[in-house]
Amino acid sequence: MIYGVFLLYQIQTLKKMEYKLDNGGCCMNKRGCNNNSTQKLSTFDWMCDLPETQKETDFVEVQFKNTRKGYFLNNTKIPLEKGDMVAVESSPGHDIGEVTLVGRLVLLQMKKYNVNPDKMEVRRIYRKAKETDLEKLQEAKAKEQGTMIRARQIAENLKLNMKIGDVEYQGDGNKAIFYYIADERVDFRQLIKVFAETFRVRIEMKQIGARQEAGRIGGIGPCGRELCCSGWLTTFNSVSTSAARYQDISPNPQKMAGQCGKLKCCMNYELDTYVDALKVFPSKEIQLETLDNTFYYFKTDVFKELVSYSTSPNFGANVVSISPQRAKEIIALNKKGIKPDLLDDQSDIEAKPVSVNYENGVGQDSLTRFDSNNKRPKSNIRKGNQSQVGKTKRTETKMNPPRFEKPIKKIDIDPKQNEE
Repeated sequence: MIYGVFLLYQIQTLKKMEYKLDNGGCCMNKRGCNNNSTQKLSTFDWMCDLPETQKETDFVEVQFKNTRKGYFLNNTKIPLEKGDMVAVESSPGHDIGEVTLVGRLVLLQMKKYNVNPDKMEVRRIYRKAKETDLEKLQEAKAKEQGTMIRARQIAENLKLNMKIGDVEYQGDGNKAIFYYIADERVDFRQLIKVFAETFRVRIEMKQIGARQEAGRIGGIGPCGRELCCSGWLTTFNSVSTSAARYQDISPNPQKMAGQCGKLKCCMNYELDTYVDALKVFPSKEIQLETLDNTFYYFKTDVFKELVSYSTSPNFGANVVSISPQRAKEIIALNKKGIKPDLLDDQSDIEAKPVSVNYENGVGQDSLTRFDSNNKRPKSNIRKGNQSQVGKTKRTETKMNPPRFEKPIKKIDIDPKQNEE
């Protein structure tokens, strides 16, 4: 009886733990990180554990295939959580998407993407998706691959300089969005007519760039992580070759280009830091004059705060590294017509403080300071000096008695009693 009550108590405790894992915390619920979602560019809801923030607004963020998102009004007060599939208003018909954000963070996201409900029409959420809605959505997704292949064949037959990267059907199957890439302006009026006759749906053409296409397809970058464009990057800023020049990156097109064929987006991440650090360094075009040679700019080490100069303008010969302050001093002397004897000032090198390793009171002591070292030294015993080694051992025993052995008391012994 007691064992049954104890077992019932454990089952109830486990049920409570499961309830907590499903409705609170991070990475284990639908309102937090939502790592179990297949949608890309998912927003981390760091307010998921604050119930008062979930009901501040009726606007809901809904994400569709890949990177297409929208903000809809939940005017019927449907209880929604992150991860729910909903049917939303569209033109024509309705669309099926996944709720990716609710609560206060939706307003911040709308402000980030310049979505003003006062200046533009916000569509509504009809209901939570039913089984019939999800079945239609799966049927529509099953047709996307075949539609894309057929659309590429039609565009090639019409000799249009464009590439159809992806096709997305609406949730009810009444509309198809064709994502295409083109370097120049394309007249696809005839293409839309052929598409409408072939696929019997409403056609929408949407142009995207190479970076957006890579974000929609996804992949692994050379760093070993998921591509930034498919994981978290939403705005694609232009990347120029000057970013590589500021950071002293090797001008190798194969290393500088990403999987989309464009310059890597990560070249812009640390660009501002490098630009601020390079303000201390002199211009690369200025030459330094000494009594012996003329020095040309060779390279810059931002981390060590050193600038290197060479006697040859084309390759590194007699390279000398100096501080940017010393380079500015020489430039100021050259403007006055003064040429120093040496490029590097030895006094500056001597004045540099010596780096001291980290020390503290505990670190100065040895870790083995409490260990007793009572090991006897090893000695090679030979035949000629065995007696001497024996005397040495006896002497060491008298001088160093065992640590835990009691001292022996001296007792006067009568030799006559000893004989008896």
